[in-house]
Amino acid sequence: MRIGLAADNGAWHKARLLAALTELGAAPVLFSLADVTVETGHPEPLLVPGFGGSLPDGVLLRTIAGGTFEATTMRLGVLHALVAAGTVVWNGPSAIERSVDKAMTSLLLARHRIPTPETFVLSRRDAAAEVVAREAAPGRPLVLKPLFGSQGEGLQLIARPEELPPEELVGRVYYLQRYVARRDGAWQDYRVFVCAGRAVAGMIREGDGWITNVHRGGRPLPWRPPARAAELAEAAAAAVGCGYTGIDLVEDGEGGFQVLEVNSMPAWSGLQQVTPVDIAREVAAGFLAAVRAGRTPRLVAGGA
Repeated sequence: MRIGLAADNGAWHKARLLAALTELGAAPVLFSLADVTVETGHPEPLLVPGFGGSLPDGVLLRTIAGGTFEATTMRLGVLHALVAAGTVVWNGPSAIERSVDKAMTSLLLARHRIPTPETFVLSRRDAAAEVVAREAAPGRPLVLKPLFGSQGEGLQLIARPEELPPEELVGRVYYLQRYVARRDGAWQDYRVFVCAGRAVAGMIREGDGWITNVHRGGRPLPWRPPARAAELAEAAAAAVGCGYTGIDLVEDGEGGFQVLEVNSMPAWSGLQQVTPVDIAREVAAGFLAAVRAGRTPRLVAGGA
């Protein structure tokens, strides 16, 4: 198999994936999506570094480097072109687009009847203010999230309409989600890592404030997901079409869980500290099995 590992940053994760793929018998070619070109004078116009004018059988995508809208569009276009040509891509561009856009993630979860906090996505501040006036109150806030944010960056608690920022500061999209507080007052939620349709590991994330992301100072703690949490995470991964993903859960106060986030390019250094499962090996093994079978994960029925 001709295998590529596309990783623009993240040295720790890149090294773990390279080692895991090699141990499993692959000979991965490391490349950056920024170095892929389109040259129409060649028999194959999509030129991927390290593959001599042909295309890889599979590409394991770790990260896409940040950049302009144009650069991001081209890199996603490269991934779409690879999939169209028969290359198995984990995670594929459609899954990335669905998960990066929190509004689409929420829409897909709702269509698949997957429990998630009530969410409101609006383009105008006056419409968002009406939602806040109706749905929020001191002690019962809504969470304002950047539509394309990650790792807990840019989150705000909104209890009154006047707390909403101007439209230009939120990209003219207000993504508001009901804040789900634990009954015991603890700042804690959960991450479940799903690979090839199966929940393989989990952790508790505990914080000194309401934002618990490990990137923002949250502490990872060992946790074996119970069956109901594992099944919910697996359903969320299938709804978005991810080959591997980190699913963030919160307790619903009634013995169950709700899905907060679906991450198509998840980091797992914190999780690896508290689980005996070799996450990189799970990802590499699932990916190679998918390449052998010629399968890129598809959106399950009922999606967009």
